[in-house]
Amino acid sequence: MPREGLLISLEGPDGAGKTTQAARLAALARAEGITVVNTREPGGTPLGDALRTVLLDPSFAEMVPLTEVFLYAAARAQLFEQVIEPALKQRALVICDRFIDSTLAYQSYGGGVDLDFVLSVNLAAVKGRLPDRTFVLDLPPEQGLLRLGGGEDRVEQKSIDYHRRVRLGFLALADRFPGRITVIDATRTADQISSAIRETVRPLLRCLT
Repeated sequence: MPREGLLISLEGPDGAGKTTQAARLAALARAEGITVVNTREPGGTPLGDALRTVLLDPSFAEMVPLTEVFLYAAARAQLFEQVIEPALKQRALVICDRFIDSTLAYQSYGGGVDLDFVLSVNLAAVKGRLPDRTFVLDLPPEQGLLRLGGGEDRVEQKSIDYHRRVRLGFLALADRFPGRITVIDATRTADQISSAIRETVRPLLRCLT
């Protein structure tokens, strides 16, 4: 019997369908009798939600990428300490809508902050605990923003070139961590995406049943 639960993260650009797939994965696991904790980043705690408001507020357009690194890491540290780690100790399945790879993609590949530095800060925030499996829902940023009806928050309003760098960042991370990250074509239907996730996840869930 494993000593702790599983941590699965869903990554990708805004509009890729992460929230929908997180809910579907949670329903699949609960149908198998597995305890599920479904959360998101930034947020998931009162402090994290407050930091989310600051990070996404368009009135803070002057916020530099290094500031983003520290604020996202602060929200992540709080979420890990308060929600994720306790749930894992109870052998739950934790599904996180965004996690450490988002910061690497957005602030390093998108914003130009040194990748190794960002990784070290965020590994400290999560006590070195990376997801057991990460799904990157890959979608051209033009399509993602169109699905949202146009950029509204501070990050969505950044240039299309920025969002293209972020997409390439996610794909580069998948190449760097092939044993952990699975890329899924998010231009497909929600049902097709769910099927692809289920195929990979079912063997992992057996250890929790």
